[in-house]
Amino acid sequence: MLRTHTCGELTKEHADQTVTLCGWVAARRDHGKPIFVDIRDRYGITQVVFHPAISKEAHELVGKVGPEFVIKVTGTVTVRPEKLVNPDLSTGEVEVGATGLEILNSSLVPVFEVDEHVEVSEDLRLTYRYLDIRRRKMLDSLTTRHKLCAIIHDYMDKAGFLEVETPVLTKSTPEGARDFLVPARLNEGKFFALPQSPQLFKQMLMVSGIDKYYQIVKCFRDEDLRADRQPEFTQLDMEMSFVEENDVFNVTERLFQRIFKEIKGIDIPVPFPRMTHREAMEKYNSDKPDLRKEGEDFNLTWIVDFPMFKYNQEEQRWESEHHPFTSIKEEDLKYLESGEYDKVRARSYDLVLNGNEIGSGSVRIHKKDMQKKIFDIIGFSDQEAQKRFGFLLRAFEYGAPPHAGAAYGVDRLVAILTGLDSIRDTIAFPKTQKGNCLITDAPSEIDNKQLLDLGLMALKKGDDDA
Repeated sequence: MLRTHTCGELTKEHADQTVTLCGWVAARRDHGKPIFVDIRDRYGITQVVFHPAISKEAHELVGKVGPEFVIKVTGTVTVRPEKLVNPDLSTGEVEVGATGLEILNSSLVPVFEVDEHVEVSEDLRLTYRYLDIRRRKMLDSLTTRHKLCAIIHDYMDKAGFLEVETPVLTKSTPEGARDFLVPARLNEGKFFALPQSPQLFKQMLMVSGIDKYYQIVKCFRDEDLRADRQPEFTQLDMEMSFVEENDVFNVTERLFQRIFKEIKGIDIPVPFPRMTHREAMEKYNSDKPDLRKEGEDFNLTWIVDFPMFKYNQEEQRWESEHHPFTSIKEEDLKYLESGEYDKVRARSYDLVLNGNEIGSGSVRIHKKDMQKKIFDIIGFSDQEAQKRFGFLLRAFEYGAPPHAGAAYGVDRLVAILTGLDSIRDTIAFPKTQKGNCLITDAPSEIDNKQLLDLGLMALKKGDDDA
């Protein structure tokens, strides 16, 4: 190790010890002979004093150091006089008298100051994200994200869930948002799709006998972006066999209790309140109402009994409100038979946090005949249903158990826990609202050889097909 301690570690307990710190130059203040340098890493900041009386060589070399230089400092920890203590720093009671300095790397003058209080445009922050992440706000966000994922993994493991990875290259089954397509070079003229969710794979895992599944998974949707959307996003995905709605609710509520306790220090009561979709729309004209009472920072509520179908006037057909794999409330099966599809309620549910849909799920269809019936109602012929979802229908013929599950948005949850307005600030390298990565300039054109290898030709909209 090049260092003995981090820049957020030293206290009065380390007085008179010789230490070595590594980090970035956050500030340099020349006061005649003494030169003060604040050295920063992700753990904090430590003040280092360079004085010719301590080390003439180190004092001369520090004059060549600029903002964001990477340095290695060796010195002795001393306790600051009480009037010079900095209460804003965890290391504010001490400083390091430098006996040695090594410049590990220089830096260009930063395009913006790595300072929490300096306003910087988002485009500039995203273009130089490696500088932006050095700022405390971004570090705290990514640290919270890590803590959240660590809690999820520990909780799910102790609850008996298996983490199973599902494919990233899969079949295109467009229903709702557009798929991101990937050319299959070895299968000319054919394409993979990046998954919008692991929905069908996790249902097949239930058929496989994996009765408790989860993963923290990347998903992809090629849709117009908003402040709360990204083309690639992360969700906690879970599924269980031989369960009903209440079982999913119980697992989720205990998980969220632990998340809020360990990250925010807050005890949230369970069970979470439940409200039907109809009641939410009648009272609040929203299926994700913000139900916080005065003085309440967080409110979690289940919205249940969503409509199973919605009518698409433009295409003159029925569509799934959530997705076509959702089971129907038993008392509404009569409306399915009579064709009164607007009266059919699904066994689906959303978890709403402070007016944000933080997750959704449902009890799934597990019988082939019912699944084919739903496909028929939303306009899929037997041939089309077989082409798109034949693999799932075939799996249902081999003993599919009753099952249910849910998925919860990690990006949005981190944003709410940290008080951030945009999920882009919870992601290390996000896309812009136009779907671009400013740091790598993606998406970008590819060369003709790559296109030829794939049997493709690049056309712009409006180009003549001929």
